[in-house]
Amino acid sequence: MDRRRFLALGAVALAAPRSAVAAPDAVPWERLAREVGSRLQPVEWPLGACAGGDTAACDALFENARNPFFLGDHPGLAQSFGWTDGWALQPSARVVVAETAGDVSAAVRFAADTGVRLVVKGGGHSYHGDSNAAGSLLVWTRRMDAVVLHDGFVPSGSAAAPQPAVSVGAGAMWGEVYRRVSVEGGRYVQGGGCLTVGVAGLVLSGGFGSFSPRFGLAAANLLEAEVVTADGAVRTVSAAQEPDLFFALKGGGGGFAVVTRVTLRTHPLPRAFGLVAMEVEAASEGDYRTLVRDFLVHYRMNLSNPAWGEQAIFRPDNRLRISMLFSDIDEDEARAVWEPFFARVRRDGGLHLGSEPVVVALPGRSFWDPEVLSAMPGVVLRDTQPGAPPDRIYWAGNAVEAGKVTHGFGSVWLRSDLLADPDALAGALVAASRHWPVSLHFNKGLAFSGDPVRTAALDTAMNPEVTRAFALAISGAEGPPAYPGVAGHAPDAARGRSEGRRVAAAIGALRAATGATGSYSAESDYVLADWASAYWGENAGRLRAIKRARDPRGLFVQHHGPVG
Repeated sequence: MDRRRFLALGAVALAAPRSAVAAPDAVPWERLAREVGSRLQPVEWPLGACAGGDTAACDALFENARNPFFLGDHPGLAQSFGWTDGWALQPSARVVVAETAGDVSAAVRFAADTGVRLVVKGGGHSYHGDSNAAGSLLVWTRRMDAVVLHDGFVPSGSAAAPQPAVSVGAGAMWGEVYRRVSVEGGRYVQGGGCLTVGVAGLVLSGGFGSFSPRFGLAAANLLEAEVVTADGAVRTVSAAQEPDLFFALKGGGGGFAVVTRVTLRTHPLPRAFGLVAMEVEAASEGDYRTLVRDFLVHYRMNLSNPAWGEQAIFRPDNRLRISMLFSDIDEDEARAVWEPFFARVRRDGGLHLGSEPVVVALPGRSFWDPEVLSAMPGVVLRDTQPGAPPDRIYWAGNAVEAGKVTHGFGSVWLRSDLLADPDALAGALVAASRHWPVSLHFNKGLAFSGDPVRTAALDTAMNPEVTRAFALAISGAEGPPAYPGVAGHAPDAARGRSEGRRVAAAIGALRAATGATGSYSAESDYVLADWASAYWGENAGRLRAIKRARDPRGLFVQHHGPVG
């Protein structure tokens, strides 16, 4: 790939379109309007204020872009503004503000007939820019956000016994779903950790949440989906009805159909969820290596079970930052698990605690309760748009991701057998962290989940490496909301390239030292060379065959998506 194709063009630069499509001015939009009426609209391009020289309006836009709800509420925006030398946000020509599967079907048939590029956006969290394209027709599913709980659900075509489930519109965000299912309904559904991630996109990518070690992949919990295929047909698919397409939807990406509704199994709600957080600084690299080794031993002995998820971050400045979430144990039980490690840190003269470790738990029904969370300082932020309801919250830790420009990103699964030699693994992590921070996401590896969770994961399109991995290692760098050619708000390309190289070096060093393979498609390098085998492993060939059968003309385009 030519990494210099990211060119400034005029007052507001646009990256080169990724495929040849019909010129927007030549598209007979009135035909589509006859089917969907006023739901077909021109796309307001918020960055136009910057091109017009309105400095105050432009500054306000970039300030608002730090609010994920502001981004999610505008069809012309997305949660990411671009990737250094990769892509930049571009406006669609028209948007169908979809309210029904029939609206989506009309848009799909129109795109197939006219050749206009079709893109789909729910939450708009794609790191690779899949929910935008210049001059395209955008199917925006945000209004399709219904959440319906079922006491006993049977998938279409299935003879299985009824089971508790929830049906969710494709445009819902996970914060809304957790409120309905857990806070109000007293059940658990496996969704994403970030509260503003869209439901459909998470399932299509495979989908991890903080508590996946206990409940598995979001995709593995999919019972049924309503979709629109490339021929414009509205279909209901399940393991018993069109199983090939159903399989592809479970982690194979967005290249097979437009999802309009998913139905996911629900589980008994754990009695409690909680957090353990601490930061430790080592006086030297030798002390740091010992600390990392001892943490890995502590993890293997005490945390490698379905109760524990989330992450530890290894930094170039010899700091270890731990933020682990637990489920179905109480605060005293969690503290007892960690107290030996706390004591080991306190008595080591070569280590310094940034502050006293935090151990806190909440009742299961309170964990996603906006009122409870808003009363806890520094935990969540609220949507600041005028008139926004108070339940529109997001984790404060995710604020840096809103409107970001990615400088570099990479992920790799680490097999559980690496824990057998903690000295070697600690050395690999420390060496990688000399380049850029590296985090281990223990909720994104299922090696220590129960057999049912691993078996269900193997029945998805995900790379089977996820079932052998104890964690997904991630390294990434980003900058604040920015756009090429906008005075005062242009991305720092030199910094982006420099940090991107350091991220690549960190992930490269970890791969080389551990022999690790595989990558999570939703959190991966834009220029990953072996992406098909990395994302899907032995399932890649099956996905290509399904793509050929279901979308032979390539209507549904996805960066690093299966190609028939």
